Amino acid sequence: MSIFKSLALALALLATVAYADQVALKDGHPDQHVVVKGDTLWDISERFLDSPWLWPEIWYVNPQIDNPHLIYPGDVINLVYVDGKPRLQLERGTGGTFKLSPKARVERLDKAIPTIPIDAIQQFLTQPLVVDKDTLNDAAYVVSSADEHLIVGAGDRAYVRGISADQGSRFNVFRPGDAYIDPVTGEILGYEAFYLGEGDAERFGDPSTLKLTRSTREINIGDRVLPMSQEDVYAYFTPHAPEKDVTGSIIAVVDGVSQIGQYQVVVINRGAREGVDVGTVFAIHQAGALIADQVSDEHNAKVQLPDEKAGLLMVFRVFDKVSFGLIMKATSSLHVGDKIASP
Repeated sequence: MSIFKSLALALALLATVAYADQVALKDGHPDQHVVVKGDTLWDISERFLDSPWLWPEIWYVNPQIDNPHLIYPGDVINLVYVDGKPRLQLERGTGGTFKLSPKARVERLDKAIPTIPIDAIQQFLTQPLVVDKDTLNDAAYVVSSADEHLIVGAGDRAYVRGISADQGSRFNVFRPGDAYIDPVTGEILGYEAFYLGEGDAERFGDPSTLKLTRSTREINIGDRVLPMSQEDVYAYFTPHAPEKDVTGSIIAVVDGVSQIGQYQVVVINRGAREGVDVGTVFAIHQAGALIADQVSDEHNAKVQLPDEKAGLLMVFRVFDKVSFGLIMKATSSLHVGDKIASP
């Protein structure tokens, strides 16, 4: 056998081993799953795979079928083997077998099951969550109540300076919060934006009149106003590992709870500038504690316990320097300060 054939065989074997290492079927996996209302693609993948974010490796497109990647209640997912490798095939509830595609398309949420529980994150998709210093300084603001109220809420009108018709007719109201600070470098990564409510512009001028249609807390003089995003909410999340090695940490949790569990929203200190995008999956490692060594003869001896893998998160919204992620799995209580890394 020539050296070239030997090399080719070795590479083929390595590729097979790498594939087997990456895409492992879960022990006790089913051979078939009937899709029901409330299922998500992540849930279904987790039934078959040890690592559900690797589902694109075994689901693939049939270009002859329109939108074969969309899955509906009543569809049947079958596990088959093609050339010795596991594949998932979709049998429509009305009959016919189609190959699945992992590729994300722009489709409305009410047409097919989503990738993850959209209810857990829907309110975060179009609201301002993070603002930089310039946006904060330049944002429009509430100057007074139009109805002589000290504080206003849904159903009230407010006077706002700094908005105009070319920004649209719908606006979010927010209150600047604390700075997001990198725990290692001390860099200010942005400022938290507390969502207060939203409203429709009734009249533009200086000031303009805003009719508040929704509020989550009282709105005061000085609260900031930004145009509402025109982006509709779509189930376009495609879970995947980072393209390059990225490490970081959880720097905040939405709602300010001390312990973090499944389907809670967290903020990480990595964003678009580090190559993070929507759908990026990270493993969460619980930071090991520094404890006293009670056995050592050394005075005040300490020992750093190792970090332990404690969960998974998937990024659903990305800013320049931070991202928001949904906790998909938590094997123990998670906390601000826990580390993230490629899964």
